[in-house]
Order: sequence, then structure tokens, then C-alpha cells
Amino acid sequence: MSVGPVEVVVTPAATATGLAFVAGGVALGTASGLTPGLHANNFALLLAAFAPLLPGPPRYVGAAMLAAGVVHTFLDIVPALALGVPDPAMAATALPGHRLVLQGRGREALRLSALGSALAVAFAVPLALPVTAAMERAYPTIRAHLPLALGSVALALVVTERTTRARVGAALTLAASGLLGLATLDLPAAGVLPSGGMLAPLFAGLFGAPVLVEALGGAGVPPQADARIVPARRTVAGVALVGTIAGAVVGYLPGISSAIAATAALVVLPSRGPRAFVVATSGVNTANTIFALFALVALGTPRTGVLVALDDAGVPLDLPVLLASVALAAGVAFVLVVVVGDRYLAAVGALDNTLLSLSVLALLALLVLALTGLLGVGVFAASAVVGLIPARFGARRANCMGVLLVPLALGA
Repeated sequence: MSVGPVEVVVTPAATATGLAFVAGGVALGTASGLTPGLHANNFALLLAAFAPLLPGPPRYVGAAMLAAGVVHTFLDIVPALALGVPDPAMAATALPGHRLVLQGRGREALRLSALGSALAVAFAVPLALPVTAAMERAYPTIRAHLPLALGSVALALVVTERTTRARVGAALTLAASGLLGLATLDLPAAGVLPSGGMLAPLFAGLFGAPVLVEALGGAGVPPQADARIVPARRTVAGVALVGTIAGAVVGYLPGISSAIAATAALVVLPSRGPRAFVVATSGVNTANTIFALFALVALGTPRTGVLVALDDAGVPLDLPVLLASVALAAGVAFVLVVVVGDRYLAAVGALDNTLLSLSVLALLALLVLALTGLLGVGVFAASAVVGLIPARFGARRANCMGVLLVPLALGA
């Protein structure tokens, strides 16, 4: 088929094969995104281990891996809202999102998250080339001043708390979680599954276990109202753009995670409320995948767990195929967030809250044991104690991000 001077060649068999691999990636990303406490990097390591065993052209295996990663970034909001166990990248939005669920606005929160992720894809693709060029020039300066920038984010988290008591709690939380990170991030993981380190027990303990413990005596997920989105479209788009830009930083700078960028977005959007946090954090999480792909193609440096797995598997960097898989996966994931998320909230709301919380705590402990061994279970328990501090002072749970901010700011 010819379109002007450009000839477009479509091979039905190759297209069908590619779509089948993307569909498989969507299924895997759905399973991982809906599993409480499963970090995207843990999932990526599993993908890297099994990718060479998959039959089919390597570029389609890569498309499946990338599709799985994109879908995970859309769907990890669901257990974060319904069960309080976020992927680390969604940690900053966990408490604001919970407020919306408790107000009966969980269905709206799901749609805001889906919009934040979808808009991030729409913004990131056209921005990727100019941002890549700019980051290549600015990288040395940014890298040289990175500790100062991270220290500023940590300080801003403390001083932007609403009360003196909350600021004291924020400082204690940052210090305690920072010491925890310094002491445990480099510990060896000895589980039966590949884990990539101690991030799984740290984040499950800091952000998941405290919410579940606090929920033991609660009434659980209340009935959810309609799915109407309150903020204006222009506001949602603007906040998603902030998240996309923050995601760009993650995609190009080593050592900076989606969780840290999302925490920085909280500082930029201190008075926008929980809806803005949900949109921005979802945007960071998804945009990171797009920008990191361009960084891998342009600079040869994989910045996310999924792209490290893709690089380790020897997948050819066929950008048109990989971007097409991202677009397809994002479209399907947008629908899945709405359809699966509503049912997830309804199902959780119908269960006995105490039994559910205890069951998820047990699941987290077993997952941590499988990923990191008995040492990881100890780290999980210590992290859970630190994670209880913010609520006692009325401070933001995002201050627990000191677990990464402090070690990186100190160059540890």
C-alpha cells in the first residue's frame, strides 16, 4: 500500500504475531499490577529470566515485556487504593488516594489515575526527542548538584506540613526511614525468586503494612459513589504534564526512582489536594517508561527494571515496534483500570475487613520471604514500625521516602 511517497508494508502474519505477544504482555502486566506489594522491578527480573525461553522473534518478546511494564504502571493503583499496598512508584499517592476512597470517591480516583497515565503517554511521546537532546546537554550539571536537589525535596516535605506537630513527625519519619535505607538497601537478598534487592520489603513495610495494621479495627472500604470526575479537564491535563516532566527526570537520571519523582511532584503541587496527587503520581509512573525507552535507545543506558530486563534479554531496539506496543498496551490498560478497578473496590468492600487485612499482611510476608529470605522479613518488620510514625503525628506518609532520599543525597 502506498501513501504518497511513503510505502507502508503490512504483513498480516507478522502483525498477528506481534499482537499476540502484546496481548500476552498485557495479561502478565495485569496479573502483576493487581498483586499487592509486587514491585515492577521484581516482575521485570522474572521477565528477564524467562524471556529467553519464549518462542518467537526477539523484537516481539521485547514488545511483550514493554507492554507488561506499561500495563503494570496503570493497574498498580488498584491495590494501592483498595488494600493500601502500593507499588513503590505509587507510594506518594497512597494516602491521598485512600482519603478519596474513604470519601466514597474511589471510582473517581481510579479514573483520575487512568487519565494521568494515558495523558502521560500522549505528552511523553512528542516530548521524548527534545527532552533527550536537552538532557544530554544538562546531565553533567544536574548530576553534580543532585544531592542538593534531593536534600531540598526532603526539606520541602517537612516545611510544607500544615502543623508544628506534623512537621516534627515528618522530620522524625525522614530521619528514621533514611537511617533504615542506609542500613538495609545494600543488604543481600536470599530469596527463592529474583528480587533485585531490599526494595520489596522496605516499601511493603513502610507503605503497605502500616495501612493494613491501622485498618484492622476499621470498617473497610465504604460504598463508592458515582465515577464523576470533579476537576476541570484543563486542570487534569496540567497536573498530568507536571507528572510527565517529573517522569522525564526519572527516565534519564540514574539513581532517581519514580517514587522520588512523585514525591517531588507533591512539593510542586502542595495545595492541589488528593486528586492532583493521584493524577501526577500516575503520570510519573507511566511517563518514566516512555522516557527511559528513549534514553536506552539514545544513550544505551537502561533506567528502569523493565528496560534492564529488556536489555539483558538482548532484545533489538526496534523503536516503532516498541512504541506501538506501548500505545496498544496503554489503550487496553486504560479500560482495565476502570472495569477491573470498580469491581476490585466492590469486592474488597464486601469482605470482612479484619480478615482481609490479616490475609494481605500474611501475603506480603510470604512474598517478602520468597523474594528476600528471612533477612528480608526482618527488614519488612522494621520498616513497618517506621511506617507507623507519620500517622501518629498527622504527617504525610510520603515522608517515608527518606528511605531513598537520604542515602542518595549522602551519596551512599
